[in-house]
Amino acid sequence: MRNVTKKLAGGMLAAALATGAFASAQAAEVLLPPAEDWSWTGIFGSFDRASAQRGLQVYSQVCAACHAMKQLHYRDLAALGYDEREIAAYAANYEVTDGPDADGEMFTRPAKAFDRFVSPFPNELAAAAANGGAVPPDLSLIVKSRARGHGDIGTNFLRWMSGRGTASGADYVYHLLDGGYLEAEEATAWLAAQGRTEAFELPSGKYFNKWFPGHAITMAPPLFEGAVEYEDGTAATRAQMARDVATFLAWAAEPELETRKETGLKVILFLVILLGVAVAAKRRLWAGVKH
Repeated sequence: MRNVTKKLAGGMLAAALATGAFASAQAAEVLLPPAEDWSWTGIFGSFDRASAQRGLQVYSQVCAACHAMKQLHYRDLAALGYDEREIAAYAANYEVTDGPDADGEMFTRPAKAFDRFVSPFPNELAAAAANGGAVPPDLSLIVKSRARGHGDIGTNFLRWMSGRGTASGADYVYHLLDGGYLEAEEATAWLAAQGRTEAFELPSGKYFNKWFPGHAITMAPPLFEGAVEYEDGTAATRAQMARDVATFLAWAAEPELETRKETGLKVILFLVILLGVAVAAKRRLWAGVKH
């Protein structure tokens, strides 16, 4: 029995080491975008609402033509500083299918605050047909799904050990949109700088993006200088639009982040006070006891 246990333990250890080696090998292949400074990071961080509102404008005028946000309701925009009138006006720009009516027929109507964000396509087949066979991902949780090096544990551990921190989904979105796309000659030079000397053939209908897994992305470069005209007068550079839409998507993925931080701080403060009360009670209780 003891020998069996030793063999089992040895096998588990070998498997763990092999898994770690495999993760480390993968980490060497996965390229993570540089970490950016975001307003919502840190214990007291919060979302830059001006940036998030501009990001909503970028999403509405650029991204919404292909990408849905099914987890978001129009009424949720109140958290970004919009009032009921502004939300109603924004929602009314889109139409939803409703019904049946009294005659049993479906009908369309302007969207209202309680509706989810209207998707650009009725179903995934229609989305794929309009986008070269690729279904544009829903952006509701894209920042979460692309966080921490796309789920690569080995990569995240090495990044953390080097003091760089883990890659956030906002970093991924920002760098994918700003500077991620490269022309053929630029891509060849960039791959060579990464030690990739083998020939890289870009499939037909694809674009090279250095931060996209596999580097071959179906989405054409969506942002260019002046693609939108910001309502607050901010210069719509590609970098600014990329940062703003990344901020908006980070908020959309975790709108409760600020509330959670506030609750956490209150809990910590309560526990500190409770500890003080417990220590004081302990001293009072045992004050007359001789050691």
